[in-house]
Amino acid sequence: MTESPRRTHIESHPTTALFPMLDDDELRALADDIIELGQHHPIVLDADGRILDGRNRLKACEIAGIEPVYVTYDGNSPSAYALSVNSRHRHLTKGQLAMIAAKARSLSEHPERSLGEQSVRSLSEQAGVSTGRITQATMVLRYAPHLADAVIKGSTGLNEAYAAAQENKAKENSAEAQLARLREEDPELADRVVEGDLTLAGAWAERTERIEEDKRQRKVATRLLDELVPPLAQTRGTRTFSRYDPAYATGTPLTREIIAHAMTALAEMDQVWQERDLP
Repeated sequence: MTESPRRTHIESHPTTALFPMLDDDELRALADDIIELGQHHPIVLDADGRILDGRNRLKACEIAGIEPVYVTYDGNSPSAYALSVNSRHRHLTKGQLAMIAAKARSLSEHPERSLGEQSVRSLSEQAGVSTGRITQATMVLRYAPHLADAVIKGSTGLNEAYAAAQENKAKENSAEAQLARLREEDPELADRVVEGDLTLAGAWAERTERIEEDKRQRKVATRLLDELVPPLAQTRGTRTFSRYDPAYATGTPLTREIIAHAMTALAEMDQVWQERDLP
């Protein structure tokens, strides 16, 4: 950890924000403790200046009129750190902690560096709850997501929410519900099921293949444009174009026709960006 300078407005890391704040009486008590004994633990920020640990301490310092002490987390797993340290600071039920862990995993922004691809066992160790409870919480997120926040707040127990999720799953898995859902997502496949050309299971398998193929194509297209367009944009305002020499071409030499096609492609790209309201 390294000391951080004074901050003004501070946001919370998404994982930290899942933990419920102390109530007013508890915050007042914490503020009185800080006034009497000082701030025992610094507020921990991530590299982007977001709170990983210490939201309640920050609020208590504001109530007490005391300038908080900050440090910056210098590890490589801010989400895992936030989940682990906040789980141990707070007096929350196992159900609340399990739901926070499951939801933090689902909200991961950078799967390669956060909770997105962590195993249930790893999450259970960080949150201090059993793998079974996290599995139940994950089921609630999938089949009864409207109850997730209520579980975190403590107004609904995880067992109660899990029972509702099981009921919803049973309904969703019924043939009628599956066909209705298929008709919403892919009417052509649903018609083939009704006409007897496909089984319901076969239709869903084809639907899954289509989704995966679409995802694959989107990844390929995104990678291609990320590799081609930024370097082209960097040549603007330089002498790169005037220095082009066909004799040094390592692939197909550029021609006016290729340039014209590229300009058309960029114009089409700009139109799509406007239609999708992308930055």
